[in-house]
Amino acid sequence: MNWRDSSLPLDERVEALLGEMTLEEKIAQLGSSWPGNEELNGNVAPMQDVFARGGVPFEQARANGIGHVTRVFGTAPVSAADGAARVAALQREIVEQTRLGIPAIVHEECLTGFTTYGATVYPTSLAWAATFDPGLVERMAGAIGDDMRRAGAHQGLSPVLDVVRDYRWGRVEETLGEDPYLVGRLGSAYVRGLEHAGIIATLKHFAGYSASRAARNHAPVSIGWRELGDVILPPFEMAIRDGGARSVMAAYVDLDGVPASAHERLLTGILRDEWGFDGVVVSDYWSIAFLKTMHGIAEDVGQTGALALAAGVDVELPDTLCYGKELVDLVRSGEVDESVVDRSVRRLLRQKAELGLLDEGWVPEVSEVDLDSPRNRAIAREVAEKSVVLLANTGVLPVGAGKIAVVGPCADDPLAFLGCYSYPNHVLPRYPELGRGVAVPSLLAALRAELPDAEIVAHQGCPIREEDRSGFADAVAATQEADLCVAVVGDRAGMFGEGTSGEGCDAADLSLPGVQDELLSELLATPTPVVVVVVSGRPYALGAHADRAAALVQAFLPGEEGGGALAGVLSGRVTPTGKLPVQVPRLAGGSPGTYLHPPLGGNSEGISNLDPTPLFPFGHGISYTRYEYSDLRLSAPEIPTDGEVAVSVQVANAGDRAGEEIVQLYLHDVCAQVTRPVRQLAGFVRVALAPGERARVTFALHADRTSFIGLNLRRIVEPGTVEVFVGPSSADLPCSASFDLTGPVRELTRDRVLTTPATVAPIAS
Repeated sequence: MNWRDSSLPLDERVEALLGEMTLEEKIAQLGSSWPGNEELNGNVAPMQDVFARGGVPFEQARANGIGHVTRVFGTAPVSAADGAARVAALQREIVEQTRLGIPAIVHEECLTGFTTYGATVYPTSLAWAATFDPGLVERMAGAIGDDMRRAGAHQGLSPVLDVVRDYRWGRVEETLGEDPYLVGRLGSAYVRGLEHAGIIATLKHFAGYSASRAARNHAPVSIGWRELGDVILPPFEMAIRDGGARSVMAAYVDLDGVPASAHERLLTGILRDEWGFDGVVVSDYWSIAFLKTMHGIAEDVGQTGALALAAGVDVELPDTLCYGKELVDLVRSGEVDESVVDRSVRRLLRQKAELGLLDEGWVPEVSEVDLDSPRNRAIAREVAEKSVVLLANTGVLPVGAGKIAVVGPCADDPLAFLGCYSYPNHVLPRYPELGRGVAVPSLLAALRAELPDAEIVAHQGCPIREEDRSGFADAVAATQEADLCVAVVGDRAGMFGEGTSGEGCDAADLSLPGVQDELLSELLATPTPVVVVVVSGRPYALGAHADRAAALVQAFLPGEEGGGALAGVLSGRVTPTGKLPVQVPRLAGGSPGTYLHPPLGGNSEGISNLDPTPLFPFGHGISYTRYEYSDLRLSAPEIPTDGEVAVSVQVANAGDRAGEEIVQLYLHDVCAQVTRPVRQLAGFVRVALAPGERARVTFALHADRTSFIGLNLRRIVEPGTVEVFVGPSSADLPCSASFDLTGPVRELTRDRVLTTPATVAPIAS
């Protein structure tokens, strides 16, 4: 049989090719190579200074073929044309210089867009989450995937589906927030966008990475199977079943002493046996080697590789350290069964066949691509605009003409808008001569363009992270002389301590970095109204400033178009619609938890002197118009434990501006066999309304959406009373009702209902 014949069934082609392969050729497919890793300059990946030296040259690595080629575009600055030419040259070398001539899968990062020089830098994932707009996220991902595919890439290492458990964790900016349903819905949308563009989406980090002790990167995870099943795992299941993701990345952390990259129950039992995932599991960068060097559960390279392979890690990234000669020797000696190797090789070869890499006459296909096209920038602007959250407003916004003092360390720093995996923050700091690669107007520049009739003066006030107060006096003087002050504070994203947000940039508490809180206190002590704009990768505690600020605005690293988006919101050209995907704490050290808590996790008077009530709750965000909720209806007072109830509510725009409201549905299980959250998001939808317009929003709520992990650690639907709440945030729920679930306890399987569809019907005046 000719395994290159594309007219044959994929599985038959894979088996035919597998039958022709030597053991060395099989195991070579499970490895990878990072050509050019000697060019790595600065922190691009954890422990790269140790492990990059352990990789072998590309010419040696591809001797028997190769599974993946790592970050041709993302390692060092390269133009789109030169990067595509380099990919094509590497692929030709693999095809022409190996016996079987099987091309490699080329993977790249795409956390804020295609992570390469000159590519559009979209808002961070936390900003996508603030839009509550799956359709927009899918469209953005489609544009990212289209650019990657045309440049010769096949796989993107995104999205991050880690559910936020502690805001101090550095990678909060890469997440989609603290609610598993929101994370799952938007993560699935991103996956669909990439996959429809022909790029394999990679779900990460599987699993529990965001629940590390004290929010430290790579720290151990002490988590129960119930919390894992109800909070951490659902987004991954949704993105596989509803999104169609074809790859999953194993996490660095250990779960109760078992590293994720050697966790057979997680990678095989849950992922494959329970969920039916048939794609490819890849390691996080060097996470297999970490089993020996960091976790101490293996004695040598061969044993390390054997542990990961047996658990279910199919491909080692970014270089082959543990899936090499030593693993071959263990198979030949009988210590590792060759069937385990074949299992992973089948999965990878099938993926290569799906990509067309096994077809007769395959040649690298690349085409000219504008990586920062007008299309891309328009999408980036739309995401940025919809992600800005107006937290509070005494009426000072929108701002008009007059004398405006624009102060703060993020006011005139374009890099403050970009995430840690954006190319300008990720790689380009080591290449200052190349600039940013894309146009990124600062908020100061954008405000001057937005408000040409205003007199704008600017002062930095203080740096982002250094304890330098020498600029306070000038900033305060400028504020006192102005009609309005716009104070722009927050983060500069980076990697492994080089920033205040990002991978390896964990926070000791939730105070603003450096002396920014002190700067705000001095500005707010003036008689001038102060609009506080926070541009950050995590929520910061603003309780000390909220009562004195004239307005509070939150933007979660809004990307290259963030300046224009924020300026549009401040001027009123854009009506704010964003909602918080995480809470904003009141106190810097007293609110590490999220809104998903049972009664004892909230404010319980007489039990603790600490009140964890946030300053602004999950789902919060106001507008320049106002919305009214009324007439909540249920289609039935009770349904069976396998039934469905329609929950509908009327929403009206009672203001004088057109806008979009995000209508949110929450549930509470009144009495269950285990503790349940006080509120949990079960559905949401964006509703566009003109002034005076009304609409009826209807959610189709299946009983499966009330399920949870029961006492026997199985997912169940339990009879009982369920309270229903609808409103603009998790703490502002003007409409409520309840229904009863009747009948037996149901144990759910992989075909359970994962989403709550919503429809919007205009109501005639």
